[in-house]
Amino acid sequence: MKTHLRTVRLVLAEPLRISRSTMAARDAVWLTVEHDGVRGHGEAVTSVYYGLDTGTLLRLLSAVDLDRFADPESALEALPLVVPDSPPAVTAAVEAALLDLVGKRADTPVHRLLGTPAPPVAATARTLGITSLPHAAAEARRLAASGFEIIKVKAGAPDPEDDIERVRVVRDAAPGVRLLLDPNGAWTLGQAEALLPRFADLGVEAVEQPLAPGDPETLAALAERSPLPVIADEDAVGIEDARRLAGRVHGVNVKLAKCGGVRAALRVAETVEGSGTALMLGCLTASSLGLAPAVHLADRARWADLDGHLLLAHDPWSGIGGTDGFVRASDLPGLGVTRADLA
Repeated sequence: MKTHLRTVRLVLAEPLRISRSTMAARDAVWLTVEHDGVRGHGEAVTSVYYGLDTGTLLRLLSAVDLDRFADPESALEALPLVVPDSPPAVTAAVEAALLDLVGKRADTPVHRLLGTPAPPVAATARTLGITSLPHAAAEARRLAASGFEIIKVKAGAPDPEDDIERVRVVRDAAPGVRLLLDPNGAWTLGQAEALLPRFADLGVEAVEQPLAPGDPETLAALAERSPLPVIADEDAVGIEDARRLAGRVHGVNVKLAKCGGVRAALRVAETVEGSGTALMLGCLTASSLGLAPAVHLADRARWADLDGHLLLAHDPWSGIGGTDGFVRASDLPGLGVTRADLA
């Protein structure tokens, strides 16, 4: 099997400010795996938070050795041997490329390979960063008019009252949408206890990672008495975290780049099933290629937050929709996405 890497720059339509940073662009590394003239594709994106820069991704993906495997099916089954000791984002990208290739060879979409007969469709949240009140209101109106049913508002501004007012104007501008809140771990326990009842009064449906990560016991204790469902994100990296938090928080946010791919995500889902802890499918800002594997799982989540491709000024891939508020897995073979410049 031949592999090829390409680095591209993904520029956001507008800078996205969250509590810990502001992002205007990020690099993506595309991995192409070819066997018998058929190609599968996967994507890994850079992340300051996860300590992955372009050079690191290129080095790790260049080290992927598929020559010892006779076909992509056997490589997929032996994935831990293909990417030993690699970060989850690298594992997820290699798995995605192999799944895409295996699906194309079998003339089968990825969701069927994973046991779901019909192409999943899910209402996705659309993220609003920490921004001015007029801009937040205008964006909320625009999104609601476009068909979005869920808006996720980033929080964690230096003055928490700014967060309260931003949610208030979003609620007033789009009274029919469901609201999620994400401070990205910006609050102390005292702040969370004071603020969550106020956000509940504004109709917020759930809050992601209100506390700084690293103390899941305190997060679980907060969830027990919170007036809002609490979803663990930065404190829910992989299956061990999910096992520790199952039944103790209301949800866990599973990102494929965080847990290691779709099959790792399925193991997390199995771990929390029946515990009272629901699944949220999240993402990093990435192209449709990077989002597609998660979209093939979207029917398994209570909350879908799969809008990373919608934040881009130009998405170089297509095939999962989303501009009307709904992401859809394709019924085409593999991941079902195509390069815009090759269409």
